[in-house]
Amino acid sequence: MIVWINGTHGVGKTTTSALVQRLLPDSRVFDAEKVGETLMDITPGLPATENFQHWPPWRPLVVETARRVLEYTGGTLVVPMTVLVEAYWREISAGLAQHAVPVHHFVLHADPQTLRARIRAATPIPSPFRLRHVEPYAEAARTWLHRDAEVVDTTHLTPAQAAARVAGALGR
Repeated sequence: MIVWINGTHGVGKTTTSALVQRLLPDSRVFDAEKVGETLMDITPGLPATENFQHWPPWRPLVVETARRVLEYTGGTLVVPMTVLVEAYWREISAGLAQHAVPVHHFVLHADPQTLRARIRAATPIPSPFRLRHVEPYAEAARTWLHRDAEVVDTTHLTPAQAAARVAGALGR
């Protein structure tokens, strides 16, 4: 199965995913961003975009990579990846369903004020990229994302507590 940990940039997906992986026997973390990085390394480059998820090959490559890894290893893949475009999530989840891969979709949530504070505190120079995604995340949360996933409100949780909630929701 796949445990997809969604949420905006800077909410703690990577940290929480590593902790979830430790709580789930026979699990691995698959960073789907690496698929995007591979596409970014193609020379000459693909058409310009501000987000590699907009490139049509990214989504099926994520599906194919995840299913092939699961086919090879079995167990569980924990995937920390922001997907805020509903059509992209539908494409990924439908692709995994075609291969009978169960997906448990979680969203790590924090209120916008908390998100901005965390992003500003994370590095000496706050990430403009992360800050730009606070509002698109809020819009996705209002329109589709929170109804399509189990929401874990991390506003007052440590990453370990968030990981425990995810694992608990899976019955582990």
